[in-house]
Amino acid sequence: MNAATFPDVEQARFNMVEQQIRPWDVLDQNVLELLFKVKREDFVPPSMRSLAFVDTEIPLRFDDYDSGECMLAPKVEARLLQELALKPSDSVLEIGTGSGYHTALLASMAQTVTSVEILPRLASFAQANLKRAGIANATVQVGDGSKGWGSTEYDAILVTGSVPEVPDSLKYQLRVGGRLAIIVGQNPIMTALLITRTTAATFETTSLFETLVKPLRGVTISKFKF
Repeated sequence: MNAATFPDVEQARFNMVEQQIRPWDVLDQNVLELLFKVKREDFVPPSMRSLAFVDTEIPLRFDDYDSGECMLAPKVEARLLQELALKPSDSVLEIGTGSGYHTALLASMAQTVTSVEILPRLASFAQANLKRAGIANATVQVGDGSKGWGSTEYDAILVTGSVPEVPDSLKYQLRVGGRLAIIVGQNPIMTALLITRTTAATFETTSLFETLVKPLRGVTISKFKF
């Protein structure tokens, strides 16, 4: 059954925001309002829609295809979005499109979003979801964005999978003043970081929270460097 047909879907959405997301220090009113506007259940695989508002990662699995990937937990999605502090004039790069839900959130706050997905089937799923949601300022491209994408500089970059260390190539795709939200580490220790490019050659790093998420595809796992 489609979660959108549940009589209490809006109550479930409200509970998600109030019980999961606010307690994780997501207090930006623009972000909170956006979580009601962008319908998360419309980005979930049909067989998983009953989990759309649950405090868990949701497998991106279909009747004939299991991507091995998942949507991040709602509180992690919202917190990363808040920490990027997007402005309407911002251009954003997202590495790891997944279902397109995070893409839709980013696009609703920024001017443009370029999202890179390594799995063609997921890229197609995300494109269809974004089109249905009326998101016209986000483009999904197929490829490996783990070391960056093209030569354009961005105001904000979001990486939706974990990496053992921060690629310099991603940091240097930030404009001065730009922000990179990325989860760094290896199981069982990972930390979400916000990296701001303060000058052409310097960066400021803030630790946000501890979490565990799947590694970003395309990243070579080597000995972790402290």
